Amino acid sequence: MNPTQEISAAQLQQLLLAYRQFVEQELFPKDLDVVKGPFKSYLPALKALREKAKSLGLFAPHLAKDEGGLGLNLVQFAQVSEILGQSPIGHYVFNCNAPDIGNMELLHQFGSEEQKEKWLGPLQRGEIRSCFAMTEPQLPGSNPVHMATTATRDGEEYVIQGHKWFTTAADGAQFTIVMAVTNPDASSPYQKASMILLPLDTPGYTLVRNISIMGEAGEDYLSHAEVKFEQCRVPVSHRIGLEGQGFALAQERLGPGRIHHCMRWIGICERAFDMLCRRALSRELEVGKALADKQTIQNWIAESRAEIKASRLMVLDTAQKMQEHGAKAVKEDISTIKFFVADVLMKVIDRAIQVHGALGITDDTLLSFWYRHERGARIYDGPDEVHKSALARSILKNYGSK
Repeated sequence: MNPTQEISAAQLQQLLLAYRQFVEQELFPKDLDVVKGPFKSYLPALKALREKAKSLGLFAPHLAKDEGGLGLNLVQFAQVSEILGQSPIGHYVFNCNAPDIGNMELLHQFGSEEQKEKWLGPLQRGEIRSCFAMTEPQLPGSNPVHMATTATRDGEEYVIQGHKWFTTAADGAQFTIVMAVTNPDASSPYQKASMILLPLDTPGYTLVRNISIMGEAGEDYLSHAEVKFEQCRVPVSHRIGLEGQGFALAQERLGPGRIHHCMRWIGICERAFDMLCRRALSRELEVGKALADKQTIQNWIAESRAEIKASRLMVLDTAQKMQEHGAKAVKEDISTIKFFVADVLMKVIDRAIQVHGALGITDDTLLSFWYRHERGARIYDGPDEVHKSALARSILKNYGSK
């Protein structure tokens, strides 16, 4: 996942232009139909788009060149991610979609050679998909140390028992990485869990359902599943990293992941903002008087532009610091961008819906899709309230707070 060589600023701009052209010419005309679904019916067309991205040398930009990618560093990839985020299928087509990208990072950094050959390689090449099973329906995801799923050692196997949900893209995936308690008696709650790779054809694994999100269950990549593990047996060699290292690995995954999420959200904001402005100019309240003439609409346009620009600069600054000093050194910045950009995202989408009027709440535009599926931005990867509290406590320590 590390870049194999630096690219110049001019080369990066040419690359960003190539991505922008692909997204606008190839994805914009198709993405509304794809998200209306059924998603699986579009898999052949999406596979063809993936092959075209490969032929143009644009596939998997986050990977090193010797792994089939472009060797972009975090800051460079963040700028690509914003462009891809303007389409709901952008990251999928270029094989840098969550949760696959996070799983690639985990396996690249901590996977065994066997795991890399059997699972990471096909995942990087876009031949398979994966999912990540952590959140549980009976316990608060905002405090993940409370976990009921267990992986009990039995000789050279783990026996996994548990119930997870919001396992994104489990439908159609070939494997999951399960967070499960392996060391229940550990002195620290952060050393109780491990990450274990489980193929989804393992006996005892069940995909219970694709969870309906504000009336839409979705399928395949565009879905969130409820899953059960009932006495699932996997070899100990399927564990990723050391036993009890699960939460430490999760933090390694979440740092860059929040950069990816935030830049994708900014991409959504840009598309929604474009739709807002076009609608404001084209919709006439009466002959010769457009919505754009109204001061409230002008305020929304100005505020949205300022907030999107502030978000972008804030995230790129955090990405630069993370790239230079590591995720641990920028914990405050990571919390800040997470809740700030999630809030801007919902504001911009809501304003765009309001400007579209009744059309905005239909499925005739992408706005309703994003409103349904991105409201979770303020919940997943740590609720906004948790990040705000953590940031405030960290700041107050500088003032002598204990």
